[in-house]
Amino acid sequence: MKTTLHLQDADGFYELLLDAHQGLSKEQSELLNARLILLLANQVGDAKVLQECVEAARQAAP
Repeated sequence: MKTTLHLQDADGFYELLLDAHQGLSKEQSELLNARLILLLANQVGDAKVLQECVEAARQAAP
């Protein structure tokens, strides 16, 4: 799992993500996030890396 910044344009991606949620209801926004997570997980493809990412995200949750 990569923990150092690897995203070429993190600010641009964040803006893109915020724009994608514009005008959506809470439910639609949650569905967009779910679809995006599954698409990105498919791009990663490695079950062990995905498990590490889920665990790292869970540890960061309040």
